[in-house]
Amino acid sequence: QVQLVESGGGLVQPGGSLTLSCVASGPMYHMAWFRQAPGKEREFVATKERSGGHTYYAGSVKGRFTISRDNAKNTVYLQMNSLQLEDTAVYYCAARTSRIITSQQTSNSAYDYWGQGTQVTVSS
Repeated sequence: QVQLVESGGGLVQPGGSLTLSCVASGPMYHMAWFRQAPGKEREFVATKERSGGHTYYAGSVKGRFTISRDNAKNTVYLQMNSLQLEDTAVYYCAARTSRIITSQQTSNSAYDYWGQGTQVTVSS
C-alpha cells in the first residue's frame, strides 16, 4: 500500500520561511503539493515530474515557493519563502505513479495518492 508522509509544518511569522517534506513509500512519477485553508476548497500549489524535472506553480506562490525532489529518496520538498498570512493552510502531498498530461497537473483528481496533511500557520 502506497503511503505519503508529510513533515515540516509549523508556525511562522509573516516574511519567514519553512520547508515541507513528503516521503513516498515507492517511486512516483508526479509529486505535488496542494493546500486547503479553512472554509476554502483544496487548491493546487506546485508539481514536479520525476523525469526531466518539469515543474509548475500556482500563480499565488510563483517566485516564493520552490518544489524539488530527491528521487533516490522518493521525497519531494516545498521550500516556502516570504510567507504571507494567506499561505496559512493544511498542506497536502499528492502523487501518481504515471505521467499526468499537462492540462491535468493542477487537478486534485489527477493524483492517486495523498498524504495526511501538515498544518502551516503564518501569524504575527
